[in-house]
Amino acid sequence: MIDGIDAQCLLAERGYDTNEIVEKAEGAGMQVVIPPKKDRKVLRPYDEHLYRHRHLVKNAFIHLKRWHGITTRNQASFVAAVQIRCIALWAEIL
Repeated sequence: MIDGIDAQCLLAERGYDTNEIVEKAEGAGMQVVIPPKKDRKVLRPYDEHLYRHRHLVKNAFIHLKRWHGITTRNQASFVAAVQIRCIALWAEIL
């Protein structure tokens, strides 16, 4: 899942809190920002402030899925339409 990805952080939901994923991400030099599962014997610390940003990204994808017009375009138009919609979402936040 994360092979070949160059990122500083791995933000994911609690369901992705496995030793394999955490070790692989840390081995790739990523900061792991995943809330620990409640059944872990030793709860791992994570950056709660940074984790809140995951919510913004998730909502952006939800809004893009609702905007059905971008799915009927060719590849160049698709990328441009996604960029325009993201700018519109960003402007709404401000």
